[in-house]
Amino acid sequence: MSGALRLLIVDDEAPARTRLRNLLDDVVAQVPTQVVAEAGDGIEALQRVEGLAIDIALIDIRMPRMDGIELARHLAGLAHPPAVIFVTAYDQYAVRAFELSAADYLLKPVKAARLAEALAKAIRSPTTAAAVSQAAEAIVPGGRRQLRCLERGKVLLVPVADVVYFKAEQKYVTARTREREYLIEESLAQLEGEFGQRFMRIHRNCLVARDAIAGYERDHDSAGESDPRWALLLSDIPERLVVSRRLWPQVKAALAGA
Repeated sequence: MSGALRLLIVDDEAPARTRLRNLLDDVVAQVPTQVVAEAGDGIEALQRVEGLAIDIALIDIRMPRMDGIELARHLAGLAHPPAVIFVTAYDQYAVRAFELSAADYLLKPVKAARLAEALAKAIRSPTTAAAVSQAAEAIVPGGRRQLRCLERGKVLLVPVADVVYFKAEQKYVTARTREREYLIEESLAQLEGEFGQRFMRIHRNCLVARDAIAGYERDHDSAGESDPRWALLLSDIPERLVVSRRLWPQVKAALAGA
């Protein structure tokens, strides 16, 4: 990275953010930095980073609305994810999770020397998105609770629990809730890897929530064919989702065992 590191600071306590800025000033001769955005929780952070280039995010863990673990999962999915340094007052179990995943962390109260060390490490070997996800999963298993959608310049958050299915369409994926559709910039493969326990792949372009499946029937468009296709019926939505012939045996087996 050339020049000053561009930083994001996220902490729900204003004095804690001020302390971090002061510590950054104390170590600026060792590690030049520029704070380009601050936020009081994960939701505000996602709104602030839209359109910004961030090198490193200093993220508190315990915050309202969206905590630091959830935020880190979102940042790891960006096209150019920043290195993440968690700031934590957690117990040694959580600290051990960070160490095992190679994600860097700072224990509160943060010391200037340790901050400079963490920033320097981020320059030498930035925390990978995989390491951030691994640390997040170790501390709070189960993946993100919300998905990020950019709509008319505004960041919307879609609860994963509300999603009935994901369907790939060109470079976007549609997340369908019972109320409406949202476009998200994530791949089905990524979503399946993170939420595979909750969603089932029924087609190369579709994942459906297991608890939203109400039943199945022959697909009307394949009536009369020797090898007909099948379609899933969904709770509270009149839409039917066609299952690919290749995946039907395992989908049927999963439904039989539900």
